[in-house]
Amino acid sequence: MAAERDVPTAVVVVDPDGLVSGWSEEARLLLGWTAHDTVGRPLADLTVDPPPSGFPGGYGAGSDASGVVALRHLDGSRVEVLVTAHPLTGSDGALGHAVTVQRWGRRPVIADLAFEQCPFALGVYDPDLRFLWINASSGRVIAHSEEQLLGKRYREVLPEVDRTLFPERDDKPYTDKLSEVARTGEPARLMTVFRPRGSNYATAWATSIWPVRDAEGRVRAVANWGFDMSAEYWARQRLLILNEAGGGIGRTLDVIDTARELAATSVPRFVDHVGVDLFDEVMRGEEPPSVSAFAPGEAIGLSRAAQASVGDDTGPPPGPTARVTHPAGSVAARCVITGRSAVELAAEPGEGGEWAFGPGLAADPAHWPPGNPVIDESLAAEGLTGRITVPLRARGALLGVVTFSRSRRPEAFTADDLILAEELTAKAAVAIDNARRYSHERTTALTLQRSLLPQGLPNQEAVDVAFRYLPGGAGAEVGGDWFDVIPLSGARVALVVGDVVGHGLHASAGMGRLRTAVRTLADVDLPPDELLTHLDDLVLHLGGDLRPDGHFQPTGESGATCLYAVYDPVSRRLTVASAGHPLPLVIAPDGTATPVPVHPGPPLGIGGLPFESAELELPEGSLLALYTDGLLESRERDVDERVAELRRVLDHSATSLEALCDTVIDVMLPERRTDDAALLLARTHALARHHVADWEVSPDPGQVPLARKFAVEQVDAWGLEEAAFVTELVVSELVTNAIRYGEPPIRLRLIRDSSLICEVSDSSSTAPHLRRARAFDEGGRGLLLVAQLTQGWGARHTADGKTIWCAQALPQGRDATDG
Repeated sequence: MAAERDVPTAVVVVDPDGLVSGWSEEARLLLGWTAHDTVGRPLADLTVDPPPSGFPGGYGAGSDASGVVALRHLDGSRVEVLVTAHPLTGSDGALGHAVTVQRWGRRPVIADLAFEQCPFALGVYDPDLRFLWINASSGRVIAHSEEQLLGKRYREVLPEVDRTLFPERDDKPYTDKLSEVARTGEPARLMTVFRPRGSNYATAWATSIWPVRDAEGRVRAVANWGFDMSAEYWARQRLLILNEAGGGIGRTLDVIDTARELAATSVPRFVDHVGVDLFDEVMRGEEPPSVSAFAPGEAIGLSRAAQASVGDDTGPPPGPTARVTHPAGSVAARCVITGRSAVELAAEPGEGGEWAFGPGLAADPAHWPPGNPVIDESLAAEGLTGRITVPLRARGALLGVVTFSRSRRPEAFTADDLILAEELTAKAAVAIDNARRYSHERTTALTLQRSLLPQGLPNQEAVDVAFRYLPGGAGAEVGGDWFDVIPLSGARVALVVGDVVGHGLHASAGMGRLRTAVRTLADVDLPPDELLTHLDDLVLHLGGDLRPDGHFQPTGESGATCLYAVYDPVSRRLTVASAGHPLPLVIAPDGTATPVPVHPGPPLGIGGLPFESAELELPEGSLLALYTDGLLESRERDVDERVAELRRVLDHSATSLEALCDTVIDVMLPERRTDDAALLLARTHALARHHVADWEVSPDPGQVPLARKFAVEQVDAWGLEEAAFVTELVVSELVTNAIRYGEPPIRLRLIRDSSLICEVSDSSSTAPHLRRARAFDEGGRGLLLVAQLTQGWGARHTADGKTIWCAQALPQGRDATDG
C-alpha cells in the first residue's frame, strides 16, 4: 500500500461506449487490476457507488470533466480518486476519453486545492514581475481573473500599491521590494498601506515575499501573500497617536502652548487641518462661561488659540489672537450649546472593496452615534472631504471647540476616527483647564507679590537707587524674592534684599510678612546683626504656629535668606549683615571691587547661631549691587563664574542706574527661567561737611542756653530762620533730658539733609518714652512737645550708648543743596 500511495498519476483510455481500451501500469499499481482484468469492461464496473453523472462513458464528446470518485481495489478496499477526463478525437470523430486518475489525498492534489482556496491573496510572478498564477482570493481583490492577468506586469495592474500614504517615511515602493527579492533571493516582510481604486478607505496589508527556486537553486519566480490588516493597523495607529498625545499635550502650564500641542499631535498623522478655539475667559485664566448663558440661536464668539495645517508651522496666527465667530445654527455653535460632537462628510462614503473590512466596520451606521455623520456637500467647496467638531470640556466646564478636517486625503472619517478625536480633545481639555487654573493662581500670586513689594522709592538723599523685579517664566510659580529701601534716622538708609524658599501664594505671603517685620525692626533702628537676630527669632516663632490638632505646622518663611545693609552718608560707612544671602557687590568709582569682609550667617529659621556685621568706608559715588540667587541661575556655569560675569556687567560707572539695571537683566537672565529675580542698585552720596554741625555738651544744666544758641546760629547760617524757634525748643528739651538722665559724654549734632535733623547722644543705654502729664503735673510734657512739633522722633542704641533724634521738614522751597 505504501507503494500505491506514492503512485503518480495513472492514465486510462475509455472508448465512446465507456469501455476500457487502455490501462497503464500506474493504474495497476493504484488499483491492483491488470490490463487483462479491465480492458473491454465498462469503467463504471470499478466504481463502489453508482457513478456520478458525467462519469466517463457518459461524457459528451469534446468535453472535459473531473470529480472525486470511489473506485474498488482488487482486494475489495475503497480507493477515493480524483478523476479527470480529457476528450480524444480523431479524423473520424470522437475516439473516447483519456482519463487521469490521482489518489484523493495525495499531497500535490491537496496542496493545489489548499492554495487555490486560501483566504490570503496569493500570487506568483516571474523575475520581471509578470503574473504567472494567482489564487481565487487574489483574483477577487484585484477584480481580475487569472486568464486576464497572465503575462501582465504587476505595476501595470496595481499602480496604486506603489502610491504610499506616508511619503514622509521614505518607504520603498512595493514593486521595488518584489524586484529586490527576485534579484537578491532574500525574502522580505512588510506592511503596505495604500488606497485601492474607487475606495474611500485606505487599506493596510501584511505581506510576505519570497523567492521560488528550481532544483539547482536558481530563482525562477517570486511569490507573495497578503492579508488585510486594516482594522488592526488603524487601531494601532490610533493608539500610537493617543500615546503620543499623552506625552505631548500638557507639557507646559500655558493655555496657548497646550492648544498648539493638540494641533501638532493631530497633523498630519490624523487630519490635515486643526483649529482650536477658546473662550476669552479661558485665555485670560478666568472661569469659563456657563453653557446656560448661550441661547440656542446665539452666535458663539471665540478666540483662535492655535491652528495647524499640513505643510504649515503649527501655532496661532501671527499677531494678536484672532477672533472667530461661529454663526448661530452652525455646527460649532450647536456643539458648544449641546456639548455633543458632530461629524460632517462631503459625500456619502462607499463601502470599499471586500478587502476593506477594517474601516468598513467602523463606517457601519450601527457604529455611529445618533446624528452622525451628516452629509454636507458644501464642504467640497471649502476643499474638505470631512470635518469633526468636538467641544472642549473639562471638569464640567466648557472651554471652547476643536475642529479636525481632512482635505488632501480622500478617505472618509469613520466612527473610530470620531472616538480618537474625542479622546485627543479630552486630553487637551484637561491640560488646558490645568493651565487656566495655574494662570489664575499665578496671576493672583503675582498681584499679591507686587502689592507687597515697594511701589516707589522713598524720599532720601543718601543713595541713588534703581531696581528690577522679574517673576519666574511662564512655566514657573511665583517665588518669594523681595527688596526694600528704608530711610533711617540721621540721614541714613537701609538697603534690604531677601528670598523666601519655595514658590506660590505661600511664598508670596511669607515674603510679605518678612518685609513687614524688617520694616518694623528697622524703625527700632537696630544694628544689622541685631536686626537679623530678631528676624530669625520671629521666623522661628512663625514656624512653630500650632495647628488645631496640636502639631507644629512649618510656614513658608522657614529657610528664608536676607541681606540687611545700612549706609550713612555723613561717615560714608556701610554696615552689612547677611542671613544666608549672597553678599553685595561693592564697586568703587574707579571700577575696583571692594570685598565685603563678613561671613554670611545661616538662613533665617535655623536658630541658635549668631549673625555678624562688618563695616567699610566707601568713596562717594560707589556702586552697590544687591540681588537674589535667581539672577545667577544657570545650568551651564557655577555661581562664582556668574558672580564674575555680573561684576563685568556692572563695570560701567558712567551709565545711569536705570540703564545699568536693564543691561544686567538682559545679560544675566535666560529666556526660560524657573526662579524669580530681584536686583537693587544704589550709588552712594556723601553729605557735605558744611551740612553737619556738632557740639560737645558738658553735663551741666547751665550748658542748655549755650546749646540753644549754638543751634539757632547754625540754623540761621543755613538760611532756615523759619525753623529756628522749633529747633530752639527741641534742642532745649533733648539736651536737658540728656544732662538730667544720661551719662557723659553728651553731644549735640545738627544735620541738614532732606529734613532738618537734631540728634543728642550720651553714654547711657536707658531710652526715654512719652508720658502724658496730668493737669497739675510739673513735668512729663517735654517729649510730647517734641513729638508734636516735629515730623518724627526716636531713639537708637549704639555700641557706646544711645542717640535721641527728631526731624523737621525743611521750609517750602528749600532742599539739601541750598545753603
